[in-house]
Amino acid sequence: MDSEFYVGMGKRKAIYTPFPQAVPNIPVIDREHCAFFLSGKCRACEKFCEVKAIDFQQQDKLLDVDVGAIIVTTGFNLFDPTPLYQYGYKRLDNVITSLEFERMVNSAGPTEGHVLLKDGSEPRSIGIIHCVGSRDEKYHEYCSRVCCMYSMKFAHLIKEHSHAEVYEFYIDIRSFGKGYEEFYNRVLDEGTVFIRGRPAEITDLAETPEEKGKLVIQFEDTLIGRQRRLPVDMVVLSCGVEPQPDVESVARLFNISRSADGFFLERHPKLDPVATSTDGIFIGGCCQGPKDIPDTVAQASAAAAEVLSLISRGNVEIEAATAAVNERICSGCQLCKLVCPYSAISFDEQKKVCRVNEALCKGCGACVGGCPSDAIGLNHYTNEQIVAQMEGILALESA
Repeated sequence: MDSEFYVGMGKRKAIYTPFPQAVPNIPVIDREHCAFFLSGKCRACEKFCEVKAIDFQQQDKLLDVDVGAIIVTTGFNLFDPTPLYQYGYKRLDNVITSLEFERMVNSAGPTEGHVLLKDGSEPRSIGIIHCVGSRDEKYHEYCSRVCCMYSMKFAHLIKEHSHAEVYEFYIDIRSFGKGYEEFYNRVLDEGTVFIRGRPAEITDLAETPEEKGKLVIQFEDTLIGRQRRLPVDMVVLSCGVEPQPDVESVARLFNISRSADGFFLERHPKLDPVATSTDGIFIGGCCQGPKDIPDTVAQASAAAAEVLSLISRGNVEIEAATAAVNERICSGCQLCKLVCPYSAISFDEQKKVCRVNEALCKGCGACVGGCPSDAIGLNHYTNEQIVAQMEGILALESA
């Protein structure tokens, strides 16, 4: 069956390791394709396993683990260019995504590192299109940050292992990191041609003899202000970074806010970049926004340091202004539980009243305003205290 790691470009067996750096790095059995689970026969893997680690009776388990803090590192998803019909992905041969090309040039990949066309021949010209799905009002307006650099890495690898011509179609080159600008100049010196302009269409309709059997990239070269057509053998779409498909459910599970672009929102972009609005929940990596490996490692280290600091304290201070339920008049309607953004309110089934977990409560007051029985109040923010503060301010102004 098709390998998920090689994005359908290679095959895997029914027993396999998900990917080379998997943790734990042990094989798993695909029940849906294993001959034993389908027909009750085979068990070849069990016979060849010297340490007797194969257990066909093993079942999935759900474990409850008590933890002191949580680091959310759900990663990112690569933009699917299929909706961009003009680029011909999955419609035209030899139009591939950046991840597919990454697997292809891997020495342990399906082609053993050789860049090959669908017919098995080597390409003599390759076009790489930047910002596919990024910096686009129809899809994602933000910059994915990594596309420029990995596109130039592809150009460098192609030049290193073949004599193919490489054309990079870009909007702006954003080589922002340490040594990145130097790498850009190196790729230029190696002969890569950079063309400023976003291609309008990729077609296989030839207008001249040299375009026959080629992929033709139609684009406007904005530096010279001309419409041009460029025939190439292969097109690589440098797809942008986007949040994981289940980001909404994860955010709801951990009570994490999200920014307008869908990524998890940190408590403060400068003063607290790895913490969230919920104490004890931290974020790291591309789930917070597009970033490259050095930035991801730095943020992950910062999140780990925050967790170690939290655990080493032993005790933590909580907000004084927390909600409190008057159980004598609570009707048990649970409206407060529904409006609480921090999941700090639970319902006691025996007493039929709601209770507040002070460790989770942030004193936002949403439950106070939503309670129809007026059974919830904020500690240190009672009506009497607020009126006393107002009277004090008025007394100062009149003095």
